[in-house]
Amino acid sequence: FWLKLSRSSGPESRGDQPRTDRRAAAMSRESGYDRHITVFSPEGRLYQVEYALEAIKLGSTAVGIRTKDGVILAVEKRLTSPLVCADSIEKLLEIDTHMGCAMSGLTADARTLIDHARVEAQAHWFTYNERMPVESCVNAVADMALDFSDSDKDRKRVMSRPFGVALLVGGYDEVEGPVLFLTEPSGTFTKYMACSIGSAQEGATSMLQEQYNADMTLKEAETLALTVLRQVMEEKITKENIEVGEVSAATKKFRLFSKADLEDVIQRLPAPTLPTLQTVTASSSS
Repeated sequence: FWLKLSRSSGPESRGDQPRTDRRAAAMSRESGYDRHITVFSPEGRLYQVEYALEAIKLGSTAVGIRTKDGVILAVEKRLTSPLVCADSIEKLLEIDTHMGCAMSGLTADARTLIDHARVEAQAHWFTYNERMPVESCVNAVADMALDFSDSDKDRKRVMSRPFGVALLVGGYDEVEGPVLFLTEPSGTFTKYMACSIGSAQEGATSMLQEQYNADMTLKEAETLALTVLRQVMEEKITKENIEVGEVSAATKKFRLFSKADLEDVIQRLPAPTLPTLQTVTASSSS
């Protein structure tokens, strides 16, 4: 009995040691793939790109709506302190006279991508004497989003990690009319009729799916965008904590709303619907 006990308790004969070693090896492999930005895991995943997507979910909520009359972009501005000047926080920027974008995620990363988009747009205008198509500009931004994976040692990389920001780009195209695109850290871009990004993406997208209509006017799109923001924002919506921009098919120009315009749109919003006993009962039964 004592001989068996001493043999079973020795460090060289513990039955759980191979299992522990395998678990430790698996964890080390997983952490290794977690640190590399250009190496796929055995499951076919790039963890750093997935972490960049998670950073976007921590950002401000932005909503974009495309109609036949134009595109509306609306974004929340989070004021972390009453001492912060609201005008110094920019979440909605112009790329060219016919397109602009809303951002969610790391603002510094967004500034780098938007500066690149502006340079590409001006180079296209200087070379071809025409405004750059929106999709071509978005394609250039998506290409730069993959700049971290470039292996050319003779050229300095702009970023050594994925960009932790998503952009909603709205503009007017001479062929397609008003268009709306979403760019992501993975280098993909998608065309949308209506889209939302940021911390409240799920709730905002659900509301857009329920209330969006392809035949709505630009004024109705303004009301819908701000209604969605009002529903998902933690603070009360005011002219100080939101930004709104539009690209009208009539003018073919991008325009940022002034404080007076924001106040007018907020005043036109319908009264928020409060849950009633019937709606609560219906939702609980379903």
